[in-house]
Amino acid sequence: QVQLVESGGGLVQPGGSLKLSCEASGIAVTSTFNIYTLGWYRQAPGKQRELVADISRLYNKNYADFTTGRFTISRDNAERQWYLQMNSLQPEDTAVYYCNANFGEIDYWGQGTLVTVSA
Repeated sequence: QVQLVESGGGLVQPGGSLKLSCEASGIAVTSTFNIYTLGWYRQAPGKQRELVADISRLYNKNYADFTTGRFTISRDNAERQWYLQMNSLQPEDTAVYYCNANFGEIDYWGQGTLVTVSA
């Protein structure tokens, strides 16, 4: 059974940084993990879940416009982990952040980690 576990959320002041991590378990073979597109989504209170960034098996990266160069996604296939480095955080970045692993109709989600940006 595949499970995704996020870490790294918390409270940060405006202008600060956080790095989120997601680790996948239950994917025993690296070559299988490699095929997944790995992503980060977020859901703010009262809003729909939205894509933040994703990275394909070929390391092509896709960012939402609101990241405006502040966020960086990366992956480490050997460790079965992927990351979201978030800089210059603003109050509007406050949300629950979810990691995602996708391959076609296969979709796995983490439980979410709360990021709160507040003075």
